[in-house]
Amino acid sequence: MSPLFSRSRLLKLLAALLLPACALWNAVDVRGAGPPDAAAPKADSAVEWPAAWRGRRLRPLALSAVEQRFAQGFPGKIARLTDGRNMLVWRHVARPTRMLHPATDCYRALGWRIHGEHLEQLENGRQGERWRCFVAEQAREGARLRVCERIEDRAGQGFTDASAWYWAAITGQSAGPWRAVTVASPWPG
Repeated sequence: MSPLFSRSRLLKLLAALLLPACALWNAVDVRGAGPPDAAAPKADSAVEWPAAWRGRRLRPLALSAVEQRFAQGFPGKIARLTDGRNMLVWRHVARPTRMLHPATDCYRALGWRIHGEHLEQLENGRQGERWRCFVAEQAREGARLRVCERIEDRAGQGFTDASAWYWAAITGQSAGPWRAVTVASPWPG
């Protein structure tokens, strides 16, 4: 008499469960291209960056070498701006992509220590506009920043989590183009 779950039966069951998941995974472009949004501009189209942030005039800053390399494969446009106090990284996203990831990932990759991650409504923000904020510290230089980020679709729907945004975008629950804004302010904020 053979056991209820012989190795052969177990492998068949596993294959039967994984095949639909693999088919679904294959249907979603895992490189981040996702289904193109007919209304989304091409990555090489012109983007007009904002002239002011929270009532303060913005001026453009040059992208760092790392940002320039990243921007080459990004499905959209990236700008770095300042109002004289805050530094903003503004990304115009043409289509769903896994290249739009949390700012915590970027700061950690550059050697910063992250703590105090939380959701909040920023001062002078629109009613109900939530942001994900954290403190980034770089011990060797003594730098400390307050960083907040948010992703917003063309209808004004906001996301504080890049993964939640990605899945909403890829499943058609959020329409682009999208804007992702990261604001770094000197500590104390």
